[in-house]
Amino acid sequence: MSVTPLVLNEPQALRFEINRAALVDQKIFDTEREKIFERCWLYVGHESEVREPGDFRTRTICGRPILFCRDTANALRVFLNTCRHRGTVVCREAAGNAERYTCFYHGWTYDRDGKLYAVPGQSAYPPSFDKTRLGLQPPPKVDNYRGFVFLNFDAGAPALKEYLGRATEYIDLVLDQSPSGRMEVIHGTQEYDIRANWKLLVENSFDDYHLITTHATWLDYLKSSGVEIKRPEKGHVLPSHGLGKDLGGGHGTTDNVNFRGRPVAAWIPIYGDAAKPELDRIRSEVTARLGAERAKRVCDTNRNLLIFPNLVLLDGSSVSVRSFQPTAPDRMRVRAWALGPVEETPLARQVRLDSFLTFYGPGGFATPDDIEALESVQTGLGTYKEVQWSPLSRGMAKEGDQLNTDEAHLRAFWVQWDKLMRS
Repeated sequence: MSVTPLVLNEPQALRFEINRAALVDQKIFDTEREKIFERCWLYVGHESEVREPGDFRTRTICGRPILFCRDTANALRVFLNTCRHRGTVVCREAAGNAERYTCFYHGWTYDRDGKLYAVPGQSAYPPSFDKTRLGLQPPPKVDNYRGFVFLNFDAGAPALKEYLGRATEYIDLVLDQSPSGRMEVIHGTQEYDIRANWKLLVENSFDDYHLITTHATWLDYLKSSGVEIKRPEKGHVLPSHGLGKDLGGGHGTTDNVNFRGRPVAAWIPIYGDAAKPELDRIRSEVTARLGAERAKRVCDTNRNLLIFPNLVLLDGSSVSVRSFQPTAPDRMRVRAWALGPVEETPLARQVRLDSFLTFYGPGGFATPDDIEALESVQTGLGTYKEVQWSPLSRGMAKEGDQLNTDEAHLRAFWVQWDKLMRS
């Protein structure tokens, strides 16, 4: 990797700049895998995606094929999806339910608990051959926080809850939308590639500065549908009052007063008159359960939360879980899911899905705009040798709170990224 600095952080000079090579260079990309993705906690999936014994999902995380499943006792398990014989992927389906997993190459078979169940022609192996030592192998660390399952390829990594730190406050705000504290992934997955560096999607996912220009069509749609968008306070460029927060460890969030409606008790005209009594009922339930102050926090604020390095919880007009895997310096694979309370009524679920698809869906107001913007950035980065630096200093001269349209929370990501890359 080049000795040229990748992040210039000079608080006294009010200067913070990113070397554009960090978004283009293959050697930097390779170093990221080693120093970030092989050391940080990475999102696997949500517990609701695998509900019954034998349920499974297959994923690729940091270049490793992963089997996310339930064992015989219905416990959550994560295995490296590779046969202990010659390395073949054991489970080649995206999802399903299996009594056993059989490698199609030589027929080695594993049970739901990962144990090696059968080996064709086992008698041909010497007496030292021990099936009990050749089960499916889990990653070095697996843990979950309130249903969100993570893995870590570094056996010496800190515990998950310690790693999440202050980000748990914002995860809890999402889960408090459910009377039982239990959310579920709603059936269906968005999966697509973006021809751009993964860190551009990190920035985009919790950068409110771009909303008024990139998503102007959506704001016009809300206005034309009768949604009141109040005049912003001085210093804001968005029609909401919000902050950008550095949560430590590279995690960060926006923390906004909501103006765009929410299936958790914030009604707007585009939901239709039939939905208003149901959202009023939800509001009453949340208030009775949590108290007026906490209920206002849950119902009337929204947040785009980044869990370093590549998980985003978008808790806005609906709740979206977004995870993305870098596959090249200029390419990533994105997966996104809608999340909702397990107790949600059909009407509330309909409002939630309509909101999710209208904004975050593949044909919605936001996702196509954002993909176009990021791919345009990546094209422009072809000039990185001539135009070397990108400023990320918005808000640096301010004292106190940083706005959601400032870049303090984006800088927090880059500070952690740079720290790990230098380690």
